[in-house]
Amino acid sequence: MLQISNLSFSYGKSSGELFNNFSLDLQPGNVYGLLGKNGAGKSTLIYLMTGLLTPKDGVVTLNGDNVRQRLPKTLNDLFLVPEEFDFPNISLSQFVKLNSPFYPRFSVEDMNRYLDIFEMERDARLHSLSMGQKKKVYMSFALAANTQVLIMDEPTNGLDIPSKSQFRKIVAQAMSDDKMMLFSTHQVRDIEQIIDHVVIIDHSRVLLNANLADVSSRLAFRPMRPGDQPLLTQSSPMGTLAVVPAAPGEETQPDLEMLFNATLLQPDVVNTLFAQ
Repeated sequence: MLQISNLSFSYGKSSGELFNNFSLDLQPGNVYGLLGKNGAGKSTLIYLMTGLLTPKDGVVTLNGDNVRQRLPKTLNDLFLVPEEFDFPNISLSQFVKLNSPFYPRFSVEDMNRYLDIFEMERDARLHSLSMGQKKKVYMSFALAANTQVLIMDEPTNGLDIPSKSQFRKIVAQAMSDDKMMLFSTHQVRDIEQIIDHVVIIDHSRVLLNANLADVSSRLAFRPMRPGDQPLLTQSSPMGTLAVVPAAPGEETQPDLEMLFNATLLQPDVVNTLFAQ
């Protein structure tokens, strides 16, 4: 579906290359979590994936079409919710009337259902909303567009605890086998219940690209035991928690925060485990 091939990019000669020969394939039917430390290139990557930046070399394609060409058939099937945005001083109904025609599968019924879950008015004055309310409205519109590819940068920033739960409920309702969603975030706890695939990057390196079922079968997340050779340990009220290679038949619920930290700490060990 979305293919990144041999991508190179920099913001200028003085800053050096942020990506060099970077490749990644994203497939339909998956909800991806894109993780990386500050400055690892997550936001830049999603702007390249959506055709908003021009790579120095390489190409990003959606169903074989170069996203940078911004073809109508590509834009019909690609939606980005950036971390920061603003609305014009119009009503939600005016916004929908102006923008929904660009998305052939847009559903007013879907949008109203998502707004109801978010406990938002169906025809709010957009400019008067708080940042969290604006995000809930924009995400409702994005999900109702029913594009093949939906990308969100820090989707839960600005949302309170009940709204984060509502967000997860909406994503679960909106996902289908012909769609691909990707959430770039530092707030891993907010998305670990809805993603089924994790991608951890550090500039040009893909440190981990695995579905969570595979993670669960290869790594165990549990209290430390005698004889363990942990990739990472972490103190908790229950004692010392560890990330360790899973024993045959051992399966535990992945902890995304611990997985992320273990991958950054020992990328070569993690790569070897998942290459087997």
